Amino acid sequence: MAETSYDCIVIGSGPGGYVAAIRAAQLGRKTAVVERDKVGGRCLNYACIPAKAVLRSADLLSEIRDSEEFGLKVSGVEVDYAAVQARREKVVSTLTSGVDGLLKKNKIDLIEGDAALTAEGAVRVGEEVIAAESVILATGSVPRPIPGVEFGGRVIGTEQAWALPVLPARLAVVGAGASGAEIASGFARLGSEVLLLEALDRVLPTEDSDISRLVERGLKRQGIDVQTGTPVTDVSSGKDSVTFSYGSSSAEVDYLVIAAGRGADVDGLGLAEAGVELDDRGLVKVDGALRTSRKGVYAIGDLVQGPALAHKASEEGIIAAEDIAGLETHPISYVDIPRATFCTPNVGSFGLTEAQAREQGHDVVVGKVPYGAVGGGTVYGDRTGLVKIVGESTYGELLGGHIVGSRATELIQELVNVRALEGGFGEVARIIHGHPTLSEAVMEAARAADGWLIHG
Repeated sequence: MAETSYDCIVIGSGPGGYVAAIRAAQLGRKTAVVERDKVGGRCLNYACIPAKAVLRSADLLSEIRDSEEFGLKVSGVEVDYAAVQARREKVVSTLTSGVDGLLKKNKIDLIEGDAALTAEGAVRVGEEVIAAESVILATGSVPRPIPGVEFGGRVIGTEQAWALPVLPARLAVVGAGASGAEIASGFARLGSEVLLLEALDRVLPTEDSDISRLVERGLKRQGIDVQTGTPVTDVSSGKDSVTFSYGSSSAEVDYLVIAAGRGADVDGLGLAEAGVELDDRGLVKVDGALRTSRKGVYAIGDLVQGPALAHKASEEGIIAAEDIAGLETHPISYVDIPRATFCTPNVGSFGLTEAQAREQGHDVVVGKVPYGAVGGGTVYGDRTGLVKIVGESTYGELLGGHIVGSRATELIQELVNVRALEGGFGEVARIIHGHPTLSEAVMEAARAADGWLIHG
């Protein structure tokens, strides 16, 4: 049962909200979380975690199919899609149960219902009004349709795609950003015929162009029909299929998945009534400590500027909670947050792309090394991966790191850490790396940027 007042109320229990609540409770604040759906929010229940669970099944299937290269013959391999979905549900249940346990461990009250701010700065849940010294808004985002198309029937969002009860024979994905590339890669390897459509001129259009090129090549090797610079029109959703046009062609598929962007989930939060301002993109205006225009109200995650990433939301939740407790905080450098895309091939990146660095006037130096240049790439069966370091030549500053290939989402963290510790690519070049590992390619790329590449 909810109390009549709290030191801190967090609205939303996703990776931003539950982390913020735990940190507030650790700092002695009497804390409650309001959740209208399921503990863990969209990330754990419908998006990040379900996606990676299904992708892991696809990854394992790919390894089995490629096993003959390693001297292993495996016959009779088939996809039990119902079992794939059952495992997805088990993974989700395990992790959400863990979050529920963490809330209880930290004596955080969980209040079920729709929450909104009042003009007085309290929180209304249903008919009940609860006083709060501070409020953290952490409601995340909602999918946005493309112009002229609405969700419904066989036109679905990414969250619905990962939970499809039957493996579709034909699938079209609109949007080749991280989410779209993951869906296309996962379902193609599980056995669907996939058409991936992107209105811009390349897949993963926000990544470095060298990385995008290799990803597109990898997706096509999986049998995906990749069409870039191609908008979708004339969408018609029927009982059993969807028809649409793209460029000079048309298609009919079982489902059309729109993965073309998301918007802040602010409807019904009472922001105008409480005096919380939005910017021209519909995001909540905040300062470096995540304070909104209303005193005592904070906003984090997909509600505010910066990349829409779960780990970014978690860090913002910690900053907000620490500011509420009176601790010193520092604004996040959003460009230095690691970005991870779990399609095959994996992509991990942070910082500036080469083009961005040049546009900003840096004296750019680039180091590029394929995985095949180091022993680990050959031993572990990925010679096509690439590590690219973007640096500034005068002082050896590490401006950006971009990796495509096996375990790229893990390997990128080394460069992120060096940047956070104010190191440069010269330091990475002289750090001893284990052999034979894929991480040696990171070292060699740093040596290439520093002008003394050994293997390559």
